[in-house]
Amino acid sequence: MTTLATPSHDRGITTLTLDSPANRNALSATLVGELTEALAGCAVDDAVRAVVLTHTGNTFCAGADLTAPPEPAAFVALMRAIVALPKPVVARVTGHVRAGGLGLLGACDISAAGPGSSFALTESRLGLAPAVISLPLLPRLDPRAAARYYLTGERFDAEEAARIGLVTLAAGPEDVDKALVPVLDGLRRASPQGLAASKELVTATVLRSFEQNAEDLIARSAALFASDDAREGMTAFLERRDPAWVL
Repeated sequence: MTTLATPSHDRGITTLTLDSPANRNALSATLVGELTEALAGCAVDDAVRAVVLTHTGNTFCAGADLTAPPEPAAFVALMRAIVALPKPVVARVTGHVRAGGLGLLGACDISAAGPGSSFALTESRLGLAPAVISLPLLPRLDPRAAARYYLTGERFDAEEAARIGLVTLAAGPEDVDKALVPVLDGLRRASPQGLAASKELVTATVLRSFEQNAEDLIARSAALFASDDAREGMTAFLERRDPAWVL
């Protein structure tokens, strides 16, 4: 079977690479399952100090795979696994991020995006809403920015993503890997206990969001995906045309 979440390891840092460029690393049921399994392995591996989540191709993650989407509960479990992992998860983004891919970023502890990156919450244009990805996003995003980008689906760049709290830093003209050198060095110098205890402090609000809202948002997501608007929106997307409601 083709591995869609390819692992590698270097000096305490395990890198998990989203490696399905043919569908722009879209969140298929298979990819979500593989990534969840890989994170579970990292959680119990004493050799892993931290995890880097990155990608092949020019897209970090295009959102849900509309041809083979994961169950909403499975995707929620993946995002919660990132937040609750007792080891920091660092996102390295050098490409585009759409819809559910922003949920992965929101779940990560630290993230760096390069100048070629772009971001968009496109759900409203498909007759959907950023339902389950709100669990990690809304506790971290600037509220006014969340309202704008949730409603309009506009595209924005890495600098704006950093300004509104979606990513930690925009690398600008320099290389993303150079920007992450002090981050990874700091993680390697920290004790495993110190990292776990510190992460527990900074993720407490996000985990409460999962505990309080996950069940409702999973149900809301399932209802939206089953709606007439969503069928029209997803069909139009696959057919590369505007949906019927566009004015």
